[in-house]
Formats: sequence, C-alpha cells, structure tokens
Amino acid sequence: MRLYYDLHIHSGVSPCSSEDMSPNNILNMSAIKGLDVIAVTDHNSIANSRVIDDLARNFDLLVIPGMEIQTQEDIHSIVLFETIDLLECFYEKMTPYQLKLPNNAEKFGRQCIYNAEDEIIDQVDHYLIVPFNINLSDMVELVNQMGGLVFPAHVNRKSFSIINNIGFIPEDLPIKNLEWYRTPELDMNAYKKRMFKSYRPLFNSDAHELIQISERENFLEVEDRSIQAVFKLLKSEVQRRL
Repeated sequence: MRLYYDLHIHSGVSPCSSEDMSPNNILNMSAIKGLDVIAVTDHNSIANSRVIDDLARNFDLLVIPGMEIQTQEDIHSIVLFETIDLLECFYEKMTPYQLKLPNNAEKFGRQCIYNAEDEIIDQVDHYLIVPFNINLSDMVELVNQMGGLVFPAHVNRKSFSIINNIGFIPEDLPIKNLEWYRTPELDMNAYKKRMFKSYRPLFNSDAHELIQISERENFLEVEDRSIQAVFKLLKSEVQRRL
C-alpha cells in the first residue's frame, strides 16, 4: 500500500520557524493535505516531540518521533525512532555533546515550546543551530545501535549538506536513504548519479511554515499502515537506480 509522507517538518522551537508551527496546526495541516505519515524533526531539539506524540492519537496520521541533528561537520541529518521513548533516550545520550550558546531571539526568532492547546509555555534559550560535538559517523552508529533510522538531509542544498560540506558520501557510512529538498526534479552530473544510485531518495519539505508542508505527492510502498512497516522499508536494501 502507498503512504504519502513528509518526514522533515519543523515546529516553532526550530530557529526561523513560524510560531504558527504549533503541534495541532502541524497535525491539522498534514491531515488537510492528505498525508499519511509525517515526522516533526526540530533542529537539535525534542522540546515539542512528546506533546506532538500525545496529540497524534487524535489524528488519522502516523507520526514518527524524530529530530534534525547537526554534527561536527555542520551536516544536518534526520534521525527517526519508532517510539517517543526511544527518541528521548537517544536525546539523553546526545545531551553531553550539545554546545549551548545564547539565542538571539530578535534575529532568529523565539524557540517556542507549546502545550497541547498550542499555547506557548516556554522557550529554549540556547541557539539550536549549533553542532553537537560528535562526528557524523559516531552519531549514525549510535542511532543504528538503538534501532533508529538516520539519513543526510537536503543533499542538494549548499547549506548544511553532506555533499557541500565534505564533498562525498563515505562508502562505509551505514545509511540507505538520502533526502532531497522539496523536488524530485534534479540536475545531476554523471559523478553524482554514480554516487547516489545506491541510496533510496526521500523527498521532504523541511517546512518552517504551515503552507510549506508537503502535498499528497510523494509516497512509500509499504506492507501495511504502520510505523513499523515504514521502518522495515527504509531499512531494506536499495535497488540501484539511475
């Protein structure tokens, strides 16, 4: 069966996100757009993950707990877990590596924490676009050890992408998926085609505003409508493409 997805959405705790990116607004907009499975993946934070996970029970949506991690190389990666408890455990293990510098709210906006009624109840005071003091390889290893999923984010962008920052994808990096920013229409030279053909492409929105959340256009072919089925697919071997 087909599940239409967007696995890279930001709530209002992420810098530069609209404060309208509140838990209920994200879930309602995703439902209105006809999506089946989403992940709210904030920059280096899970401050809104628990409330979103709780509210998801009121929606006909699969909501995968996750976050967007920035490692020492200034590479952004999406990390997903099957349960909120596993995500929180992972974040606890990452906390000793987190560098905390004050947020400039006037420049980057408030980093808002919400309750179940979409009320802003607090803020994260440290700026969240700061890398964890851990390299990409070690972070990926930790995610895999805990049964999670990880894939480099927006590989076709110039900022915070694995291609722009280190120029290649390490052959020994145990990943099976790559995220493309917004559109499947890619201008790739022969070198990039060879580099990417072993990875499954995922097309996510990286939405920081409600209107940016993906339409019902990109889908995963899975065995059944469950988070477990999504993980089974995304962990499976990839048929070479291009």
